[in-house]
Amino acid sequence: MAHQAEVSMKVNGAESKSVIEPRMLLVHYLREELNLTGTHIGCDTSQCGACTVLLDGDPVKSCTVLAVQANGKSITTVEGLASKEGLHPIQMSFWEKHGLQCGFCTPGVMIAAIGLLNENPDPSEEEIRLALEGVICRCTGYQFIVDAVKHAAQTLREAGETKVAMADSMKA
Repeated sequence: MAHQAEVSMKVNGAESKSVIEPRMLLVHYLREELNLTGTHIGCDTSQCGACTVLLDGDPVKSCTVLAVQANGKSITTVEGLASKEGLHPIQMSFWEKHGLQCGFCTPGVMIAAIGLLNENPDPSEEEIRLALEGVICRCTGYQFIVDAVKHAAQTLREAGETKVAMADSMKA
């Protein structure tokens, strides 16, 4: 029998415990163990960013992190954005400003954008483009994505939110 490791982490506000292979990547843990398939696998080489999640509030490409490295940490995936009350402001902004086409990269883009907005609630277009350069979109040309992030930033500022809140009540 292969060596196993126990992991425990908070995923989208819910405690998660599993026994896994120590070499399992976080992206595979989320998708295969927790059935959170919004975190996409696009390239397997850490180039595309479709697998971006928040790890203790920081955006990371989950294909570059072992699940055991996330032990004891907090993870937010795209499934953790919406709440029972409705879509998250970043999700609403992508819908209102047409910030997606095929949608494959969208979860990674939204999570990377939240990482930016938590650090900088009023980013310039250049700052948005820089923060999102690790996520490749093959469809849009990025302008609508930038517009959506700017709109989300404005919406959050108008609501007086300095940090982007997550739906802690979501269950993994």
